[in-house]
Amino acid sequence: MNGTFRTWLKFNTVGLIGIGVQLVVLTLLKTGLGLNYLFATVIAVESAVLHNFVWHERWTWSDRTRSNARGLVGRLIRFHLANGLISIAGNLLLMWLFVSRLHLHYFLANIMAIATCSVLNFLASDRLVFRREHSSGISRKRPVVRAKNRRPIAQDR
Repeated sequence: MNGTFRTWLKFNTVGLIGIGVQLVVLTLLKTGLGLNYLFATVIAVESAVLHNFVWHERWTWSDRTRSNARGLVGRLIRFHLANGLISIAGNLLLMWLFVSRLHLHYFLANIMAIATCSVLNFLASDRLVFRREHSSGISRKRPVVRAKNRRPIAQDR
């Protein structure tokens, strides 16, 4: 099985669980506490974003994160800037469109909004957040020969 396809399957598995997290939080906040559906959407999406980050870090892209634990904070920031913004902005815009303009039920509207944002989220995660780090151990220095005595010295590229 192709590595990208395997990663896509893992991404979608985590995403399906994240959808459950998002929908449960949304329902509790909207129906249980009576919050406005847009405010409840922001909190529900953020809950799912944090859930998904933890699982992507530990499982989906573990081959890329295991060797670079120090990059955790940077990945979390990139995840929020990429996936968080795509998810929150996309969900808010689509929820407003589907509920306020098309008069769909908020639960169905949220499922449709999540599905719409998922492809962009995968691309952002794979290419930006959990990108491959070049840690081959090969020196980035190349030998340069001095004109006078012709002995190689190292020079940064």
